[in-house]
Amino acid sequence: MYKIAIDAMGGDNAPKAIVDGCLQALANFDDISLELFGDQGSLESLISNHERISIHHSPDVVTGEDEPVRAVRRKKESSMVMAAQSVKDGVNQAIVSAGNTGALLASGLLVIGRLKNIDRPGLMPIVPSLSSEHPQFILMDAGANAECKPINLHQFAILASYYSKRVLGIESPRVGLINNGTEAGKGSSLTKEVFELLASEESINFIGNIEAKDLLTGIVDVAVTDGFTGNAVLKTLEGTAKEFAKFLSRTLKSGNLQTKLGGLMIKSALKESMGQLDDTKQGGAVLLGIKHPLIKAHGSSNAEAFYNAIRQARLVLESGAIETMAHHFE
Repeated sequence: MYKIAIDAMGGDNAPKAIVDGCLQALANFDDISLELFGDQGSLESLISNHERISIHHSPDVVTGEDEPVRAVRRKKESSMVMAAQSVKDGVNQAIVSAGNTGALLASGLLVIGRLKNIDRPGLMPIVPSLSSEHPQFILMDAGANAECKPINLHQFAILASYYSKRVLGIESPRVGLINNGTEAGKGSSLTKEVFELLASEESINFIGNIEAKDLLTGIVDVAVTDGFTGNAVLKTLEGTAKEFAKFLSRTLKSGNLQTKLGGLMIKSALKESMGQLDDTKQGGAVLLGIKHPLIKAHGSSNAEAFYNAIRQARLVLESGAIETMAHHFE
């Protein structure tokens, strides 16, 4: 039985969407149990008796306005910090939260702790692509570390490659370094040094530099970069996909009769194609480099998105990926 701690008060739609996502997960998987941390009265009003779900009362909440490190240190009775502590103590094996990203990352680092010899953990989302052959890729780091040293990107590549192998089932993940050109000599002093490290790293399948414009073509399985660049890339991709969907909808609805009829004819196929870019179906972002799985669900997660984040936590536990990473770095 995989035991997963849930921050039931984190996120824009908590606790209702969180509870609904949990119930959906329990209905789909009979090998998980969930411990929900949050206001007992609020949670009990949403949950009927279930043998694989329990409630742990947490009187405090980490808000979106809280300073991350201060929140972790001062709000020890918050749903997020208590959930993380339960993982550190071995009561649960993983944590899922849609709450304050910075505070959750701080909880992973300060409460759960880093793997031995890992300099800095990295935030790793799975991003959908437009390639039918390679429908997704890993982005690492996507915002945990705004400033990075070469050793950080080197370790990010190894961690993400192991995740791709063990969790996603890709035998030899193609690892690329995001740069301003594909030539080996391109880039900043950071990327040039990282290029040399990755090129000599035998545990990964490094294919060289890649440009951000090619990410959605399925050119790599793992895209490595610093957290500042990664977060900018991620937000750009997310924003472009959402705005393009709105643009198409406006165009098809505001045109002449012929345009509207054409829109009706392609509506089903278009919806399916745009659905390929729905990042909520991928689960959440994983903080790689800590001792236990930590999944950051989208702050605006609905029940389905949070269910997928739990599904992802279960997959990580089932795969044994964290243990493999720990063994490599020891």
